[in-house]
Order: sequence, then C-alpha cells, then structure tokens
Amino acid sequence: QVQLVESGGGLVQARGSLRLSCVASGSIASINAMGWYRHGPGKQRELVAHISSGGSTNYADSVKGGFTISRDNAKNTVSLQMNSLKPEDTAVYYCNANLEVDRELEVWGQGTLVTVSS
Repeated sequence: QVQLVESGGGLVQARGSLRLSCVASGSIASINAMGWYRHGPGKQRELVAHISSGGSTNYADSVKGGFTISRDNAKNTVSLQMNSLKPEDTAVYYCNANLEVDRELEVWGQGTLVTVSS
C-alpha cells in the first residue's frame, strides 16, 4: 500500500557532496514526521536527521553544519543534502516516515548506499 523509495546514493570522495531523495507513494492520508537513518559497517543504526510535519528539524551532532534535511509536502518527498562528506559517513541510508493511511504507520525505505572514500 505505502512505499518509500530512496535514491541518490553512490561513491564520492571525502569533502564531496551528495543529495539523497525519498519519495512516498500509496494511499497516504498524511505524512507526519520524516527522517533519515544510517547503518554503517560495524555500527548500529542511528538517526541522522529528522523533520516534523511543520518543518522543525533535528540533526545528529556528527552531521550538524554539513547535512540539511528538507521536505516537499506537495510531492511527498524528503531530501538530505550532504556536504563535506567524510569516510565515517559511509553507510546505508534509510528513509523513514510516520504517516497515516487508515491508521498511523511507520514505514521504512529499502536503503541507498553512500560510500565516501579518502
């Protein structure tokens, strides 16, 4: 019924930039909060950035100043602009959304791999 699809991952050199996008589709009544998580090698999943339905944002301390999360409610999309990338940013990045269909649901995307080389 509801699907999140991430795109934009790839290989980039340190200090470079990437922009990730996530599109939600299906019988969605509304989308509440959306966020980006990542799961790097040898690490647990962590929250990278979060944005509320009203546009309020939160970031992990490690990405403040370099990453920017944004959303386009008309297009049901959330993006993550990643600047000044570091090798430690290498991870699979997952889009997450808390949304409403006939009930409140939490939905995850399939993930997109970001590899930052030195």
